[in-house]
Amino acid sequence: HNLEMKHLPGADPELVLLSLRYEELERIPLSDMTREEINKLVQELGFYRKETPDAPVPEEFQFAPAKHLPVLLPPQAPAADGKTPPRHDKEEHPDL
Repeated sequence: HNLEMKHLPGADPELVLLSLRYEELERIPLSDMTREEINKLVQELGFYRKETPDAPVPEEFQFAPAKHLPVLLPPQAPAADGKTPPRHDKEEHPDL
C-alpha cells in the first residue's frame, strides 16, 4: 500500500521516499540488493503489504510508512535577536 513501482529503462533501481506533499525525503539504491532484501527493507520502513490487490488497508496504515522517517529540515537562520529558533522534535513530522 502506498508504494508505486516505475520502471525507467537504463536507470539504476532505487527506492525514493516521499512526504505527504510529494517532497523527496530519501533515496535508497537497490542495485546490490536481492528481492528478499528489498522486501525486508520495505517491511522495516513500515509499509503495509495487502493480502490481495483489492484487500482493504487497515486505518493505521492508510498513510504508510507507519514508522517516522527522518525529517529533512533546512538549516535555520538566527532570529533578529541572534538566537536560533527551536527545531521540531525528531518524532514530530511537519507533514502529518
